[in-house]
Amino acid sequence: MGKTLVLTEKPSVGREVARILNCPQKGNGCFIGPKYIVAWALGHLVTLADPEVYDANYKTWRAEDLPMFPPKMELVVIKETSKQFGIVKNLMRNPEVNDLIIATDAGREGELVARWIIKKVGWRKPIQRLWISSLTERAIRDGFNHLRPGKDFEALYSAAECRAEADWLVGLNVTRALTCKFNAQLSAGRVQTPTLAMVVEREKEIKQFVPQDFWSIIASAPTFALCWQDKNGQTRIFDKTKADGILAKTTGHSGEIIEVKKEAKKELPPLAYDLTELQRDANRRFGFSAKTTSNIMQQLYENHKLVTYPRTDSRYISDDIVATLPERLKSVAQGPYVDLARTILRNKPNVTKRFVDNSKVSDHHAIIPTEQPAMLNRLSSEELKIYDLIVRRFLAVLSPAFEYQQTIIRVRINGEIFTTKGRIVLSKGWKNVSSGSHSEVDNDSEETEQSTQTLPEISLGDRLENLAFKLDAGKTKPPARHTEATLLSAMEHPGKLIEDQHLRDVMEQSHGLGTPATRAEIIEKLFNSFYMNRQGKEIVPTSKGIQLISLVPPELKSPELTAQWEQQLNEIGKGRAKPQAFLSGMREYATQLVLTVNGSAQTFKHDNLTRTKCPNCGKLLLQVKGKKGEMYVCQDRECGYRKGITQTSNARCPECHKKMEIRGDGENKLFYCACGYREKLSAFKKRKESEKGTVNKKEVSSYLKQQSNESMINTALADALAKLKK
Repeated sequence: MGKTLVLTEKPSVGREVARILNCPQKGNGCFIGPKYIVAWALGHLVTLADPEVYDANYKTWRAEDLPMFPPKMELVVIKETSKQFGIVKNLMRNPEVNDLIIATDAGREGELVARWIIKKVGWRKPIQRLWISSLTERAIRDGFNHLRPGKDFEALYSAAECRAEADWLVGLNVTRALTCKFNAQLSAGRVQTPTLAMVVEREKEIKQFVPQDFWSIIASAPTFALCWQDKNGQTRIFDKTKADGILAKTTGHSGEIIEVKKEAKKELPPLAYDLTELQRDANRRFGFSAKTTSNIMQQLYENHKLVTYPRTDSRYISDDIVATLPERLKSVAQGPYVDLARTILRNKPNVTKRFVDNSKVSDHHAIIPTEQPAMLNRLSSEELKIYDLIVRRFLAVLSPAFEYQQTIIRVRINGEIFTTKGRIVLSKGWKNVSSGSHSEVDNDSEETEQSTQTLPEISLGDRLENLAFKLDAGKTKPPARHTEATLLSAMEHPGKLIEDQHLRDVMEQSHGLGTPATRAEIIEKLFNSFYMNRQGKEIVPTSKGIQLISLVPPELKSPELTAQWEQQLNEIGKGRAKPQAFLSGMREYATQLVLTVNGSAQTFKHDNLTRTKCPNCGKLLLQVKGKKGEMYVCQDRECGYRKGITQTSNARCPECHKKMEIRGDGENKLFYCACGYREKLSAFKKRKESEKGTVNKKEVSSYLKQQSNESMINTALADALAKLKK
């Protein structure tokens, strides 16, 4: 009797699946049981070949060789994970293996991980697909009981492959064109460049902004305040003479109530989280980067099994999930959530079309807790923060509306109109969920102090005496710099930046720039490429980033075009569009971009030039900063010289306990701290020996060697430089 091979994306998932499928025997890179063999990838094991695989001439970067269009895109095994690929290939070619179950992540990229391995090995036997939204034992067992035919996901695979090939065709051609034209390490991409363009454009708006003075007039009664308003509802006065005139006209006069409008209002619960909305909230509240939130979510999903599939773009659940809601509520009914969850269970969850809508669930439903009870003490502080957001949002969605009575009052004071509004809360509803928590669910409503004040009982015709008047001065503010939260919003809805109404409507129906699964990686890539920096929560473009946007062809900066391509990929994934037409368009586009770059008359100026000369070619070196320290890099890509100058160590400063930098070579190495502390290597060794008593020279040497291996080269830059070599 033959066996079934199950292919997961990561070893941790493979171990869990093997346990559930009764595969106790540990093999080489797999687990073996009576019916199943469970193996795994390590993310992608196979990728698209580099240009030099198609033509040896492509090893040297030359403008005359562009654009590069291989007749057929080839796949190659990734060198670093080739051992695991060999294991999977041998298992696939084992005559005992009759069929294959794809159990990689249930999404576009997960499909690509498995299909490229299948294609490279040349697998021809039956394929089935495990498609699940959580990694609890129940979900995995249920998924294996309801396996789907592999052919159901061929369109999704086509979309994933089109995305990868499009990024190769556009990214590699434009990157080489820019690098050759300006002799600088410049890169561009189908999604990353329009994303950077939005950051650069915002910075331009800020620099060009001219603040304007304005005034508003406030009339204060004993228990509330009113604000002057013109006929159009505007409260700001941009003419000081006019403001002074209104102040003089109203000061000392009483007011007559000319309108009291009371209205019962409801504020519905927020929608559940998709990945982008969760990343936005985590950035706003905790300053987490989009990448950090993605990583934490993967832990909560994969290791703790407490949340459903993270990389979703839906904020709704499907009908079949409704029956599981009581059990999910019971699983979160502990710690700070006990009373909230039990109240919802007692009153029955508020399940409406606002949360349950099959038509708005594509591959995966919204992020919600699983049925697995959480061991909160096993979560790290960061995991706890993200889990808390998800649980409270889940509880909020299932709670009734927030209800209040809003009162608007209009007062006439010597012919001028002043207004105020206030509210009386009737039922807190879903807003109860945020009480006493470090997270607040109602993040979208910036409520002013005036709108939340409680007003006294006032009737039409009443008079307000003894009013105190004052003139408040202010200045208009420039648009705020992007944070990761606002940049994620702009990537998701680039239509808001488009003036043309028809185009804006088209864009709002598209999937934006990138996908929930890729946006964090794109933002992180822009930081790692030194195109933008973080200043607190704010994102500021570097000189290199600003120059790049001025050098790239205008079409590549267009969020409309890129988002429309993402929409085409989505259509291909649903089997409603042809991959060939999309890829043909990408080749035409890449050709046009290369021609535009080659015809440019602009120049690029390095802003990080040092006075130190390259020992190989004599040109001045650039000083670049990576995650692990700083290094010198030759400005001439043909030279390729680089040398580490500082590294961030794991050693803590004895005075302020921050991580120290290491500078210098050999025994001349010095430990530096931002607080001003300095320490020679010899002193560091003595201190370590005295602190621990057991640290010897061999251990210190081993520590420094490990630091050197880990930290001296910025890997992102090293990878880029390796590709630039001839």
